[in-house]
Amino acid sequence: MGYIELEVLEDQPKRVVIGIDLGTTNSLPAIWKDGRPEILEVEGEPALIPSVVHVSDDGTAVVGRTARARSMDDPAHTVHSIKRFMGRSLGELDEAVLRRLPYQVTQTERGLVQVEVGGKRFTPQEISALILREVAAQASVAMGGAEILSAVITVPAYFDDAQRQATRDAARLAGLEVLRIVNEPTAASLAYGLDQKEEGTVAVYDLGGGTFDVSILSIEGGVFEVLSTNGDTSLGGDDLDALLVDLLRSELEGSVEGSVFDDPAFRQAARLSAEKAKVALSRDPEADLVISLPELGVNARRTVTREEFERLAAPLVERSIRCCERALKDAELEPKDVDEVVLVGGSTRVPLVRAEVERFFGRAPHTELNPDQVVALGAAAQAEVLMGGSRDILLMDVTPLSLGLETMGGAAEKLIQRNNRIPCSVKEGFTTYADNQSAIDFHVLQGERELAADCRSLGRFKLTGIPPMPAGLPRVGVKFHLDADGILTVSAKEESTGASASIEVKPSHGLTEDEVSDMLEASFKNARKDFEERRRVDLIAEIGIMLRHATANLTVAEERLDRESVEDLHEAIAAAKEARLCTELELVQAARDTLDRATMPLAAVLMDSVVKEAVSGKKLGDL
Repeated sequence: MGYIELEVLEDQPKRVVIGIDLGTTNSLPAIWKDGRPEILEVEGEPALIPSVVHVSDDGTAVVGRTARARSMDDPAHTVHSIKRFMGRSLGELDEAVLRRLPYQVTQTERGLVQVEVGGKRFTPQEISALILREVAAQASVAMGGAEILSAVITVPAYFDDAQRQATRDAARLAGLEVLRIVNEPTAASLAYGLDQKEEGTVAVYDLGGGTFDVSILSIEGGVFEVLSTNGDTSLGGDDLDALLVDLLRSELEGSVEGSVFDDPAFRQAARLSAEKAKVALSRDPEADLVISLPELGVNARRTVTREEFERLAAPLVERSIRCCERALKDAELEPKDVDEVVLVGGSTRVPLVRAEVERFFGRAPHTELNPDQVVALGAAAQAEVLMGGSRDILLMDVTPLSLGLETMGGAAEKLIQRNNRIPCSVKEGFTTYADNQSAIDFHVLQGERELAADCRSLGRFKLTGIPPMPAGLPRVGVKFHLDADGILTVSAKEESTGASASIEVKPSHGLTEDEVSDMLEASFKNARKDFEERRRVDLIAEIGIMLRHATANLTVAEERLDRESVEDLHEAIAAAKEARLCTELELVQAARDTLDRATMPLAAVLMDSVVKEAVSGKKLGDL
């Protein structure tokens, strides 16, 4: 099969769809050709684009190898590892990571991360767009001038809604139509052709330059179902490099001024030396960390053994293994239930990583394919499927965190549960809380806790035009739709008038490493406390509705009920009002139950009135 043709015009280059691995360290395009995915090559070499951008003082930007070559001479104007900032705010970034950067990172008035280089300010989306544009340009050269307008782009499975949106925005800025955002682990499984297995369970361990995630997939008859996913969006090869940078710093402390460590030239030189030593230690028992900056009075050499490096790296690798444990627990599986283990990302070349993965899963992982290329190959395979190719594959990914709404009293109502298959849609009915309420504010949340304050705010929107009615009568349908790219749309519609409102959730930034990794842990730790607090909040909201109806009909009660029932009702109302300020679940529950019993005689009187009015003037035969 030839490459995928979108449109063929006479005497015009062919337009094609490519797969792109937009990586922290490098980015790479691939294409489906002659029945299999291939990495695109330029002049016999893979079209690998270092994810690096250099911006000169006149505003001219260069990308890739040229930018990386300039990083030593002009580090303050050279941006790398931008993927770590996608969909984030400045306050969410690790201060240790920021201290290691040779370029300046600030934020916009709205709290968006921006980098300042060459006298200009760029968002991560803009920098990523420059990288994607260069990837598409190199792909075009490799394809003999074909026009590259569409792509399948991969992201870490644990990227949240904000980070996926940021990736889509970057592609749009680069002039690329995104046919699909695909999770990197799923792409890797496609590259290995695991869809050809009749059935099996696969674990994909993906340790890249800046992020880690693990996915547990079930494959049967060409159907890929992601059973669970877990990860750490601030764990990768950059963090392994930082361990060796710290060794260099300790070697130099006392012999140079402290200000040297903050110099962009030192930061860049130390990072590159650490990266070179890390790579060498994957094949040799020892390597040298070397840094020479005469202008700063820096000249040092430090020999590092693999054993020493592995001792330093062990806590980071253990962090990744804990993610694997959580992913298996969510999938209700044991390591022995996994049939295949796939390694993705250049950092999986580290011997300690491979050894620990093999120890945990009890089987040797797949290493046949280049871990730097496997994701791009899988993206090309998915592009072929989307364009009607012959492979019969169905991908069923999951959402990593629950999605829902804030309800009255501050509770979090989950509409789409974590690890739910996507694409998916869920519809839930809501109503008004106050009489004659003409609008409802919706607060969209992401997270596992029971209260809105403990979850992540994704966005807000308002539904107006609700006709004036008593509280509880309007019927508002709220629909959550999570598409195949993991992009969330929330809509609300009032049934009697057709009034509607919707939002495509585009938060200004995403989740921090602590929020991502701790959300699930916190939900388990606080499960009982959260449940009780959620119950208390719901009871208080229920008491509010009961009080409103009871007080509105007090005159009827005093006219139609016996003296004892009226006194019970007044006492229950007073107790219920006090209970709304109470923090003890048992007391709130007791006050609600007492009010419920006290209002029963009143409810019977009101129902009797309704029935009498309904049958008034009618004969028995009419009923």
